[in-house]
Amino acid sequence: MQITHVAIYPVKSLGGIALDAAELGPRGLEWDRRWMVVDETGRFVTQRQLPAMARVSVRLEAAALVLEHPEAAPLSVPLAPRERPRLEVEIFKQRCPGLDEGEAAAGWLTEVLGRVRGQGLRLVRFPDDHRRAVEPDHLRDGEHAHTGFADGYPLLVANQASLDALNAVLRGKGLAPVPMARFRPNLVVDGAEAFAEDGWESLVAEDGRYRLGLRKPCKRCQIPTVDQRSGEIPQAGEPLQTLIEMNTQPHLKGGYFGQNAILLAGEGEALRVGDRLTD
Repeated sequence: MQITHVAIYPVKSLGGIALDAAELGPRGLEWDRRWMVVDETGRFVTQRQLPAMARVSVRLEAAALVLEHPEAAPLSVPLAPRERPRLEVEIFKQRCPGLDEGEAAAGWLTEVLGRVRGQGLRLVRFPDDHRRAVEPDHLRDGEHAHTGFADGYPLLVANQASLDALNAVLRGKGLAPVPMARFRPNLVVDGAEAFAEDGWESLVAEDGRYRLGLRKPCKRCQIPTVDQRSGEIPQAGEPLQTLIEMNTQPHLKGGYFGQNAILLAGEGEALRVGDRLTD
């Protein structure tokens, strides 16, 4: 098997960045899900509430996070550590701290995305000194893992053959195929059978530089229904409904695609497009 795509999503639910390589850390790939959009109460906001978030593109420059939108001047947020107000924020009813990036970022987001639940938006950064633990239910004995503002795990692995199988079913129903971007994975592998990833315990670099533990199938919400270029929903309910019908996880309810993963070994190593892997 081989890695064919590597991506990070510095701001949860905003545009992703395709990379040739990314450094592996305990929270996943460097800069991945390091920021998050929240409402005025600190509750997280994603494409579930605002599909148009997909239209905000993201760049990382040497000293700044840059957000861009077709209808506004770019917003630049310094990468360097600085004093910021510390807020309590919420992700799926879990509370954790976030560092408020200030009024300029809040005003910019509210201007381009509008208000949600009647409230303005703010941008928060994950504190370097905080550990947000991965749920222990799916970890092996003795394993511990933590993440940033990702839904629950530091890495998401997808299999190209699984997407091909999904698209074959969509075409058979007379529906348009979907790109991998709909599922927002960190790495895509090719060279395995469709949905083989659901049986993998781990993925190991062929040269032994790093090892990932695949720990939980990823239950999909409505975000894969959002076109990641336009921020619109072209076909209501799809491809989620088709994934449910495919029943790739017979003992679980819902539609599943991809595997949530943790870093078992190789902190500081680079995960690269072209890396060969074994399971």
